[in-house]
Amino acid sequence: MEIVKMHGLGNDFVFIDHFQGAPAELPDYPELARKLCHRQFGVGGDGLIMVLPSAKADARMRILNSDGSEPEMCGNGIRCFARYIYDQGYVTKNPLQVETLAGILTLQLSVAGDQVTGVRVDMGEPILKSEQVPVLSQGDPVVGAKLDVDGQEFEFTAVSMGNPHCVIFVEDYETLDFERIGPAIEKHPLFPRKTNVEFIIVNSPRELTMKVWERGAGPTLACGTGACASVVAAVLNGRTERKVTVHLPGGDLLIEWGEDNRVYMTGPAAYVFKGVLLEDALS
Repeated sequence: MEIVKMHGLGNDFVFIDHFQGAPAELPDYPELARKLCHRQFGVGGDGLIMVLPSAKADARMRILNSDGSEPEMCGNGIRCFARYIYDQGYVTKNPLQVETLAGILTLQLSVAGDQVTGVRVDMGEPILKSEQVPVLSQGDPVVGAKLDVDGQEFEFTAVSMGNPHCVIFVEDYETLDFERIGPAIEKHPLFPRKTNVEFIIVNSPRELTMKVWERGAGPTLACGTGACASVVAAVLNGRTERKVTVHLPGGDLLIEWGEDNRVYMTGPAAYVFKGVLLEDALS
């Protein structure tokens, strides 16, 4: 089985291409994700992405986290996905559409010669109703709500970009017990489907710095949906303008919450390598 490794700002993925037909015997994808994403015994990655045909769009993306769970969407993953299907010639039009569990998304490729230099994703409208995020909290939207974690109180804003996010504004990271607080909030009873957790420093009305604990993956170098959710939360809290550069450990994303209520994300997508899985990796 051939694989391709790609990343978006260090948020890395193992790709399996079933666009032209899946094998007769499908693998156990959750177990395969756990094996391949292991950084010592596998390829290493934050997630496993399957490239599939779609009856509704140009292609369908299915993604599994490194723990085998299946999220609705992944902003960095879909940029890599768009570049991959364009480079493979599966889709020649631009913009193109990709089917996900969060719906069909439209992506605009920046192409110089035959090289894709960036991808702008229409991430759709943010979901702010508590029962749709979902979060067990009063009020719509959930802005500045209280959250108790191991006796420590935080204020959070809840946003879904097709997947749930808990956005918390902090002054610095020095006093943040990230490795303890991140997973505790991810699995907090307030979030029935668990949640991604973003800790945000506001640098200016046009700049944010983000540290993320991803649902099902833990600490990652970037999270595209998290960057989108954080800008929406920052605007709702009166902290930034609607067009913001988000600094992540792996690099920068440009996020714009348009007057049309849609969120647009622009960033890179890069290849790492192509390889062949040996049978030992699947056993």
